[in-house]
Amino acid sequence: MELGKRTAALWYSFTYWWGRRSLQSRLIAAYIFIILGPCLMVSFYSYRAINNTYVKDTVDKNSYLLQMEKLHIHNQIEAMERAAQMAYDDKEVKAYLAHENEPDLGELVDFNENVYVNMTRIQFNNPNIEHLRLYSNSDVHEIWPIIFREERVSSQPWFQKALKMKGREVWSFQNNDPDLMQRYSGQTPKLTPKVSLLREMSIPADNHIGMVQVDMLLERFTPKTYTTVQDNQSQMFLIDEEMQLFTRSDHSFLPDNMEMAAAITDRLQSYRKTGKWDIHYTENGKSYLLINTPLDRIDSYLLNVVSMDGVLKDISHTRNLIIGANIGFIILVTTIAYVLNAFILKNLRRLTETMKKVRRGESYSGITIRGGGEIGELAHHFSKLMNTINTLVAQAVQKQALSKEAELRTLHNQIDAHFLYNTLENIKMLAEIENQRTISDALTSLGGMMRYNFKWSGEYVKLRDEIRHIENYIEVMNIRFEHPIVLKMNIEATHLELEVLKMSLQPIVENSVKHAWAGGSEEREDRVITIDVSEGDGEMFIAVRDNGNGLAPERLSALHEALYGKEEPNTAFSGPGASVGRSGGIGLRNVHQRLQLFYGEEYGLEVQSEEGSWTTVFMTLPKVLLTGDK
Repeated sequence: MELGKRTAALWYSFTYWWGRRSLQSRLIAAYIFIILGPCLMVSFYSYRAINNTYVKDTVDKNSYLLQMEKLHIHNQIEAMERAAQMAYDDKEVKAYLAHENEPDLGELVDFNENVYVNMTRIQFNNPNIEHLRLYSNSDVHEIWPIIFREERVSSQPWFQKALKMKGREVWSFQNNDPDLMQRYSGQTPKLTPKVSLLREMSIPADNHIGMVQVDMLLERFTPKTYTTVQDNQSQMFLIDEEMQLFTRSDHSFLPDNMEMAAAITDRLQSYRKTGKWDIHYTENGKSYLLINTPLDRIDSYLLNVVSMDGVLKDISHTRNLIIGANIGFIILVTTIAYVLNAFILKNLRRLTETMKKVRRGESYSGITIRGGGEIGELAHHFSKLMNTINTLVAQAVQKQALSKEAELRTLHNQIDAHFLYNTLENIKMLAEIENQRTISDALTSLGGMMRYNFKWSGEYVKLRDEIRHIENYIEVMNIRFEHPIVLKMNIEATHLELEVLKMSLQPIVENSVKHAWAGGSEEREDRVITIDVSEGDGEMFIAVRDNGNGLAPERLSALHEALYGKEEPNTAFSGPGASVGRSGGIGLRNVHQRLQLFYGEEYGLEVQSEEGSWTTVFMTLPKVLLTGDK
């Protein structure tokens, strides 16, 4: 509550201060506001579009590099698989590895000149392959650098994993390439990360005889991951199924971002489960893009980490240019607006000073403003105003007198209406005294009809009031007939509160009374008028039906033409009834036009009839409830 009061007080103070500023100041402020809004909006959307474009271009560029590197890796995978398959399918190799005893010298010479040469040729034809090694489960003669005994590597985790796969391919990533011959014992091995393709060999099935190993250094397997080109804007990573990260050590993002490695592994594990990948990463106030692509054939991932420093610098430069351009534009427009307003409003200040003199009671000697425009027209009208003040005062006095006269005339009309009501009441009392109940009831109905007609307080009434007026009308009209007309109504209680136009149903019922049973030599006994009310889709439907003579098809067509025609009909039609009469047609046409005027073109009347049986007038209007009495 207190905050609301303070806000209202501040707003009042501002509006008061703003109202006391000069017109020139307010116009300049309005110009700035009008220009500033679109400028800010255009600048905001332009900046967002530029920002998104820069980011999209960066993502597209690095995604392309990532896909090119992925294609290179796939080529290397195929080369390694071909080399492993050639060694795996060589029967002589399998036979040599399966020897349980040391082969004799002749066998060794023959194997060395034929089979071994073929194995070295495989590696020679694929220079990116670092090692092609065959491991034997028996005590065969080792031939360096291809054939070794399994005891040299049997303790390695990757070897045990390959044994379990039973001849299926196993990919293993290692951080170094150990020397199986142990020629450099005591020296710290150089970090030479590599990827190995392993396949266990069995003859026959489940009889393990050895293993094939094809090695390739990661700097050849994925050269962009281990590139020596200095690049501070991006860095590629290779991540295996055990979430080991392989990448270059120089110019790396990892030393300055200690949490990046853990974030990459966490996101990859989440990506495996959900398939969703968050490309944005921020650490130490710097933004990065993490662009990922899976290497399904080796159950690994290739990731490109892109620094946004350069992109953000370009975006910041563009933003500063946009802000500077907006400020310069606003200053230029403000200066031009100030000069033009000072020139345009000079005559307005002269006119204002003249008005102040007149307000102080000084004599008005006229004002001359050269040129036209709104200010010249205002000065002209001000002069005419000063010359016609006395005339306006006289007119105001005359209007007041006319208003009083109208009030007196209205009061007189009310007195006349009351005189008629009182006279009807006196006649009714005389009829009751003479025990003329029919005349008394007819006078009561007539009085109700007169009150309904005279009391025109608005165009809308409740359906209840219109129905009561129709009942009074039928009571009065039945005085003429030997056999009274029966009025039946099928109306729910809630529908009686609906809004209808005053005097919209009574003309329809009046047409039925006048024309529905006309033309016969004798008066019919079973004359019935039925009023049905229903609703649907927010609309109300009122049907007024009589059991009269109906309309012939040609008369019904003439009826429709007169009812819906845009020009006034020469010959009107009957309402629900048999004959066509001018007065009835005009009445229904007026009702139809009033409905369309007050509710819309989709509402109005529709007439249906069957010759010799019945006529029904359908009224369609919107469903509106009136809360007050009419």
